[in-house]
Amino acid sequence: MNVADTHHAVAVVGGGQAGLAMSWYLRERGIDHVVLEKHTVGHEWRTRRWDSFCLVTPNWQCDLPGWRYGGDDPDGFMPGSEVVGYLEKYAASFDPPLAEGVAVTRLRRLATGIFELVTTAGRCTADQVVVATGPYHNPAVPRIAERLPAGLTQLHSSQYRNPAQLPDGEVLVVGTGQSGCQIAEDLHLAGRRVHLAVGSAPRAARRYRGRDTLAWLDEMGHYRKGIDEFADADEVRLRANHYMTGRDGGRDIDLRLFATQGMHLYGRLRSISDGRLTFGDDLGANLDRADAVAEGIKDAIDSYIAATGIAAPAEARYVPMWHPPHQEDSLAVAGLSAVVWATGFHRDHRWVEVPVFDGRGYPTHERGVTSCPGLYFLGLPWQYTWGSGRFAGVARDALHLAGRITAARRQRVTDEVSWLAGTPTETYPDLERWAA
Repeated sequence: MNVADTHHAVAVVGGGQAGLAMSWYLRERGIDHVVLEKHTVGHEWRTRRWDSFCLVTPNWQCDLPGWRYGGDDPDGFMPGSEVVGYLEKYAASFDPPLAEGVAVTRLRRLATGIFELVTTAGRCTADQVVVATGPYHNPAVPRIAERLPAGLTQLHSSQYRNPAQLPDGEVLVVGTGQSGCQIAEDLHLAGRRVHLAVGSAPRAARRYRGRDTLAWLDEMGHYRKGIDEFADADEVRLRANHYMTGRDGGRDIDLRLFATQGMHLYGRLRSISDGRLTFGDDLGANLDRADAVAEGIKDAIDSYIAATGIAAPAEARYVPMWHPPHQEDSLAVAGLSAVVWATGFHRDHRWVEVPVFDGRGYPTHERGVTSCPGLYFLGLPWQYTWGSGRFAGVARDALHLAGRITAARRQRVTDEVSWLAGTPTETYPDLERWAA
């Protein structure tokens, strides 16, 4: 659709699950809007995931507004290709006013109070704007990567597709968030010799006492707990996700098990010098900390089962099968054929020329509502709950913002009527439409 020289009540920037959920609620309310998507629906899932990728959250948590998962495997985990199809079918189900292939390069608020969006398809304006571009913008590769030889293959996790993509030989994976652990497993299962630099990310058991752990946590109300209920809200937003996998029906990722099978584990990567990579002495502590988080979740589940009297099978607790026999603190660069950097992403909101960011570049907001009237964010991790950046909870946040947008539009009508100072409203039929 054409966006040049158009004006809309609301502009939604981003056509992923967050932007589409927002559009669904705006359309339900009859609010004029446009969704500006830099690429195509499902682009992130199509181009930034590896071939064996599966959702970590169960399919039943895919609950976008008007589009709850309706397949025959609610307890399964959709592979990446099915996630793309899920989003494409969702968009087709309500035909949002979507402009694909349109990147927003500048957003500012004019003196008149409306927003100007400069895009690759021309300039447009809007009364209100929802930024729904998520948090994963630019791959974060540490500057230490520059110390590796030019001929060594280096990939960010978003570029990794499968083991055959990498040259024969040993591979170092740096980072043990969900992506790092799952890519290390992918390489390991393919028979590659893997070295893994282990960070401080926590882990969780896939299942416990007869159910998926996430099903227990959902029933316990964990996913409805708002960020304002935490004493350390800022730290909660920065926490790494627990690692597990949905591959092959879902299972734990146990790095200690991988070690017994030949994977080499190290602490954090500290330096690269004289042809060697040097690691910290924190491997044992990092593994113990990840296990403690997993066992703490089980403690909470046990307490819930005891308090409610739910009949659930007993289950023996996890016993570590491997401890670092000694600290391997270095690795020769010459022995590697490739390095995969599973080191996350940088946010990039430089195109948003509105002063709503803190010193770290994070948008300051309350449930997505910023201090700038009419500017909102949607789809951020822990925007309000654990599910805010996921299929599980983005609908609740979108619904909340739809209410705030509607209220702002009604306030605008009130202001317009006051400004007209008694002029009969039937002379201005658009007021009824604005208030809708």
